Amino acid sequence: MKILLATDGSAHSKIVLASFAGRPFPPNIEVLIVSAFEGAALIMSAPAPMGGLAGYYEEADAISRQLAEDAVKDAAKFLGEKNSSLSVTIAVIKGSPKSVILEEAEKFGADLIVVGSHGGGAVERFLLGSVSQAVALHAKCSVEIVRN
Repeated sequence: MKILLATDGSAHSKIVLASFAGRPFPPNIEVLIVSAFEGAALIMSAPAPMGGLAGYYEEADAISRQLAEDAVKDAAKFLGEKNSSLSVTIAVIKGSPKSVILEEAEKFGADLIVVGSHGGGAVERFLLGSVSQAVALHAKCSVEIVRN
């Protein structure tokens, strides 16, 4: 069985990870821990005036990537300590979390995607969209949404 576990390093993601790590798993389970980060170019499409902010965008990308890398490394370490029988790999990918999770699940051949739900209200979901909702609607495999 192949499981994709999405994380962003937030407190809620750590709750999802703890819930997941404590489960009894049968042998031969492969887990891919994925974290997506949206680069500054994805967030801010306007060009920098006279090139003045170009360095800022690069720095913002580097910080976002580092946070995502820290999130997957910490998750893999925690999961390995709690359940050493799991085969764990990690991936950090630049892009929209919704798209990255769905694309990586398909490439990996995931049987299950595990994501958290931040429990935002209707207004927040309308304005920001819900990663867990998008994944559940569009995934080609089972999806587990872990609530806090």
